[in-house]
Amino acid sequence: MSALLELQGRRIVLGLSGGIACYKSAEFVRLLTKAGASVQVVMTEAAEQFITAVTMQALSGQPVVTSQWDAREPNNMAHINLTRGADAIIIAPASADCIAKLAQGRADDLLSLTCLARPWAAGAGRCPLLIAPAMNREMWAHPATQRNVAQVVADGAVILGPGSGDQACGETGDGRMLEPAELWLDLVAFFQPKALLGKRVLVTAGPTFEAIDPVRGITNLSSGKMGFAIARAAREAGAEVTLVAGPVDLPTPRGVARIDVRSAQQMHDAVLPRAVRHDVFVATAAVADWRPATLSEHKIKKDGKKLAPSFELTENPDILAAVAALPERPYCVGFAAESENLLAHARAKLQRKRVPLIVGNLGPATFGRDDNALLLVDEQGQRELPEGGSTADKLSLARQLVREIAARIAAGSA
Repeated sequence: MSALLELQGRRIVLGLSGGIACYKSAEFVRLLTKAGASVQVVMTEAAEQFITAVTMQALSGQPVVTSQWDAREPNNMAHINLTRGADAIIIAPASADCIAKLAQGRADDLLSLTCLARPWAAGAGRCPLLIAPAMNREMWAHPATQRNVAQVVADGAVILGPGSGDQACGETGDGRMLEPAELWLDLVAFFQPKALLGKRVLVTAGPTFEAIDPVRGITNLSSGKMGFAIARAAREAGAEVTLVAGPVDLPTPRGVARIDVRSAQQMHDAVLPRAVRHDVFVATAAVADWRPATLSEHKIKKDGKKLAPSFELTENPDILAAVAALPERPYCVGFAAESENLLAHARAKLQRKRVPLIVGNLGPATFGRDDNALLLVDEQGQRELPEGGSTADKLSLARQLVREIAARIAAGSA
């Protein structure tokens, strides 16, 4: 979980309808406030059967509103005031009955009334509606519920989930409310500009491991964090993302398809047939340039003569160059992790690989860290990210890079 204040300054209205998943909403509020959001909770009468308003007030730091007749508002119009100036309203959990009310435009409690009275039309002041369904699997699959979901989506709402798994009733299937961390990630992604909407992005990340014998190998210190951040940022920007990952211990970014590989050859074989089906290829992985020409069948043992074993190396396939040479190649972005003369090496790689953009960084200064500094190099010149020679967290840099790539693609197709 990122420690960034990714929702700093955001005003969120969180609606709770009746359902056992209300217990998850408490953790969801905690995550929202930790991310810097101001959260106003609205609860239905049914929601109060599952969790108390006192709990939600303690976590949100604001009085919970439960009735359309709440006289604390100076004009006695909580249903109007709640969403004016709000960045979004999210209902979590949203019961089948709640979704039915929204689909029919009913307004017989404060939550449905607030949703109906929110500024919904496009333009300044618009308050988007996000819905996290939570119900029994049969209720979710029922044609009436599916019709209602289709209607609220047609009316502009965004559906988050549902998830699948064990349910409180003892059954298993679709209908679970997403976990708080999943909802948090989806909400953060919702606010990101959709600069790559409709695009397909292929990303490589992490090191490769070139086996010497069954227990040893050649590898490097790449953690994969930058590549995983780019995959997440591209997904947030609306792209369909495939991540080809070397041997790293990192969670798969939400909504990203992941393919795990070990060696450079395996990464090559995973990337090449897929590259032509993607619009963008970002080669973040620190791929080993060499591998042992032969693999020892058994562990190489000391021979008592204090002589180090020797073995012949052979060159690995150049994945970025191979993709860049395809007749219908995607927009290619290469990474150069150097230990010195960053600009010179990055520019040489740009010319050697024949790609439009190389992103350089100093490997020893960033491997394993959560922050980084990037140098964007193209035929026209170079530019630092962030500007001024400082560092920034890798997710923020990844989002900047994704916007940069999107702008370049748009300019090339204009």
